[in-house]
Amino acid sequence: MTRPLTLGYSTCPNDTFLFHALAHGMVDCRGLEFDIRLADVEQLNQDAESGVLDVTKLSFAAIGQLQERYALLRSGAALGRGCGPLVVARPGFDASRLGRTRVAVPGMRTTAAMLLGLYLSKAPACAAMIFDRIMPAVARGDFDAGVIIHEGRFTYQEHGLSSLVDLGRWWEEETGLPIPLGGIAVRRDLGPDIARRVEAAIRDSVAYAFQHPEASADYVRAHAQEMAADVVRQHIALYVNDFTLELGASGVAAVVELFRRGHMAGLLSLSRRALLAVDDSGAPGEK
Repeated sequence: MTRPLTLGYSTCPNDTFLFHALAHGMVDCRGLEFDIRLADVEQLNQDAESGVLDVTKLSFAAIGQLQERYALLRSGAALGRGCGPLVVARPGFDASRLGRTRVAVPGMRTTAAMLLGLYLSKAPACAAMIFDRIMPAVARGDFDAGVIIHEGRFTYQEHGLSSLVDLGRWWEEETGLPIPLGGIAVRRDLGPDIARRVEAAIRDSVAYAFQHPEASADYVRAHAQEMAADVVRQHIALYVNDFTLELGASGVAAVVELFRRGHMAGLLSLSRRALLAVDDSGAPGEK
C-alpha cells in the first residue's frame, strides 16, 4: 500500500481503548500506515456513504445499508449481552404511545434507530441528534422519548428519566443471540490482502488493550470529554469483550439475523455480497 489508509473510529471510550495500541505504533501494522479520523459514529456512518473512509467503525445498521461498498472485519466490534440501547422517557409516559410519537435517536443510520423499528414492527417517527443531546432534550420535553446509547445507559436517571424498553434485552429474548451494535468495515475495492492485514492489526491492538488495560488511560481520557472516570470504566467493560477480539460464530449469526430482520421489516435492502471481508478459513470473503 503506497498511501496511508483512512481509519475512522469514534471518540467513545470503547473505541479509543481498543485502537490505542494501533494508533500509537505499539502493534505490528503489517506494513500499513493509517490516517486516523475520530468522529461521532453517526458522522462515520454518513462519511462511509460516500466511501471517503477506507476502514471505519460503523453502526451495524449502516453496514447493512452499505454492503455493496464495505465488508465486515471480525475484530473491533461492539457486540454483547446486556449492552443494548434503552428507550427512555420522563416518568409517567405510556410506553404504548411509542409508535405514535416522534422519538429522538442518535442518527437515522444507527443500529439503535433500526432496533426501535424492529421493536415497533414499523419504521418509527424519529428525529436524529448527537447522542449526548438526547437525554437533555427528553428531560426538557422536546421529545416524549429517546433512544440512548453508550454511557447514557449509566446516567439517564441523573436526568430524571425512566427506562421504558431495553432494546438489547428485547433482542436477546427474541433471538437468543447477542446484540450487534457496531463493527469495523473495510472497503471491498482495497482487496483481500489489505483486508486480512488490517484485520490482523486490529486484532493485535485489541489483544494489547486487554493485556495492558491502563496503557490507554490518557488517550481514552483525552477524548472522553467530561465523562466521569467510573462511567468510562463501566463503558469499556460493557462494550469491549471477547466479541471485540473475534466475532466468532455466534457474533456472525447475530449480524446475519439483524440484517435478515431488517430486510423483512423493510428497513434494509437485501444484499447478496459476502458479509465478511475474510471468511472462517482465513481466506478472503467474496469481493
